[in-house]
Amino acid sequence: MPNTPTPLALITGGAQGIGRALAQAFLAEGWRVAVLDREAEALAEVTAEWATSACLGLEADVGDEAAVKRAFAALTAWQARDGQPDGLDLLVNNAGLADPVSGPLETLSLADWRRWQDSHLTGAFLCTRAAIPGLRRRRGSIVNIASTRALQSEPQCEAYAAAKGGLLAFTHAAAISLGPEIRVNAISPGWIETGPLQKSAHRHAPHHRPIDQTQHAVGRVGKPEDIVAAVRFLAGDQAGFITGQNLIVDGGMIRTMIYAA
Repeated sequence: MPNTPTPLALITGGAQGIGRALAQAFLAEGWRVAVLDREAEALAEVTAEWATSACLGLEADVGDEAAVKRAFAALTAWQARDGQPDGLDLLVNNAGLADPVSGPLETLSLADWRRWQDSHLTGAFLCTRAAIPGLRRRRGSIVNIASTRALQSEPQCEAYAAAKGGLLAFTHAAAISLGPEIRVNAISPGWIETGPLQKSAHRHAPHHRPIDQTQHAVGRVGKPEDIVAAVRFLAGDQAGFITGQNLIVDGGMIRTMIYAA
């Protein structure tokens, strides 16, 4: 058994998009990474592509309590098999329905409303609850991936906005309950282009109009690497005095005043 355990990250929704970029980055830095995703096809693609014993694929729906329990049991078994001490250094709650549009509020079904809440908010609760013992052992941290849509809206996005808004509230509440052993923060991405990081059947090259770029104060659409950098910071020792916070990573778009012509 190693004297110093290899750092371990669990990334939900880690087989595509931002989650995939995060998993790839932490693997490249020498971490062990567990990728949890409900998309079996996407999960099989990334684990085959990376082909490393430092990566574990876990197929599970984060909104399913029994599935989350099984996934954490498999994670514990994997760590033990490889001679790694118990514990978890980082949980990234990234999973959730990507489409923010739920349709007209007056026709939104309760079942669909619950799908958005379960995938973003209930999933973060279940994974956080399961991860607490391991995070406490290593004084790890949690980063919840929220959205600027928790703070501003387009029409017909109530279910998504409510789920992400709930995730921000969950973040500061958990930070108070779990400190000082565990820090809990959130990142609210704006427009992040993830087309090249989807599973092969849905992968596409990005195409952005000039207005797509210039409506951001930094002059471009966001990249997954922008979120990777923010997660690295919040998970690292330099952020040791930061907890219960929401870091907006959107190129300044939320600060732009727009007047109709």
